[in-house]
Amino acid sequence: MHKSIKVSEFLHRVKEPVELQPEQEYSLVTIKVHHRGVTLRNKTKGKLIGSKMHRISKGQFILSGIDARHGAFGIVPDELDGAIVTNDFWYFEIDETKVKRDFFYWLTNTPIFLNACIKSSQGVTQRVRLQAKLFFDFEFSFPPLEEQEDFLKKIQHSDQYLSLLRVELNNQEKYVSQLKQAILQEAIGGQLTAEWRTENPIQSGNPETDAAALLAKIKAEKQQAIADGKLKKEKPLAEIAINEIPFSIPDNWVWCRLGELCDIRGGKRVPNGYKLKTTPTPYIYIRVTDMKNGTIDDSDIHYIDEDVYQGIKRYTISKDDIYMTIVGATIGKCGLVPGKFDGMNLTENAAKIVLFSMNKIFLWHCLDSRFCQDQFIDKTKQVAVQKMALNRFSSTFIPLPPLAEQKTIVEKVDKLMNIIDQLEQQIKHRKQLAEDLMQTVLREAFE
Repeated sequence: MHKSIKVSEFLHRVKEPVELQPEQEYSLVTIKVHHRGVTLRNKTKGKLIGSKMHRISKGQFILSGIDARHGAFGIVPDELDGAIVTNDFWYFEIDETKVKRDFFYWLTNTPIFLNACIKSSQGVTQRVRLQAKLFFDFEFSFPPLEEQEDFLKKIQHSDQYLSLLRVELNNQEKYVSQLKQAILQEAIGGQLTAEWRTENPIQSGNPETDAAALLAKIKAEKQQAIADGKLKKEKPLAEIAINEIPFSIPDNWVWCRLGELCDIRGGKRVPNGYKLKTTPTPYIYIRVTDMKNGTIDDSDIHYIDEDVYQGIKRYTISKDDIYMTIVGATIGKCGLVPGKFDGMNLTENAAKIVLFSMNKIFLWHCLDSRFCQDQFIDKTKQVAVQKMALNRFSSTFIPLPPLAEQKTIVEKVDKLMNIIDQLEQQIKHRKQLAEDLMQTVLREAFE
């Protein structure tokens, strides 16, 4: 028979202050939200720590007073025994005469425990935190200890099975990602359109079937734009030597550099001290964090005022452009610009690629391929600050097919990527089924 027990009866809060030694190195802890574990944040010497700290021990239950409502709690792992935390973290010994430690751990994996943390958190915006009285008065229903043992065996058996399933599904995700890159490599290497070239022999001087003629056309368009004052004159890019050619391409293709095909322009930061707005104005400011999955995500859009827009309106992006990030861990991330963002301001941490006579989607696929992404990584290895200069992007090697073949490549890639998307959705669905199965097992134990 289940018995209701208050949190204060089985969780006993511990406080073990630490007198920091200036030259001693200490392990500091962080707790990830959404129940993703208690981990090492960093190691640092005592003289560099300004707050009062407390020591924790392996096996204790720990939570963040600020983020418990977001799932920031867990059991201290063995490797963090003796680590230190600030007073914002609460840590407890578990009374195993009331509830088994492992049984309680599985309780914290359920919405039941998360709901308790949410209901026990109060405060004004930006200062919501766990309230001790509310939390300690919260009640949970537990079976007798011997039944807890039986439930643990069942839960652990299910977890072992699901762990194997998760590994298999993660492997499938990896294989699908590798397949996607293999498709892109075949696209930019000409393998996808071998039959098309047989049916459409090269017509010398025709940009539709002759890439050399297409490149000449693009260069002429760029020169005209420079003559018209629309572009600045650029330094000539180095020719690609024969011994630099990465792989063979079809006879009607040519090797060139990215800067020969387009104009690459940076964005612009807002004035110092200006705070982006979350309330809508007519002027969107596109940040790197908005650039996701080959498009611009509108779930957390920020805005600027008209006077700020007028000051930086030269740094807008068009729906005909491709965006590319030029800073941090996401250097080289690129994608297309939805129509709703046409004419909006672009962050200084990204660049826009302005195209001439070129299939936009083909170039995007090319830039997204492992071949180009590896070049971007290589170009930043010797850079102290993780920010790519635009001239480094300009030197990227690009295999250029003629226009008609670019269109055919895009059509074939789109069909194959639709199949890939279906596979990814199936894997995602199976992962969700696995998690639903575990929650069913847990509900049996705790409801």
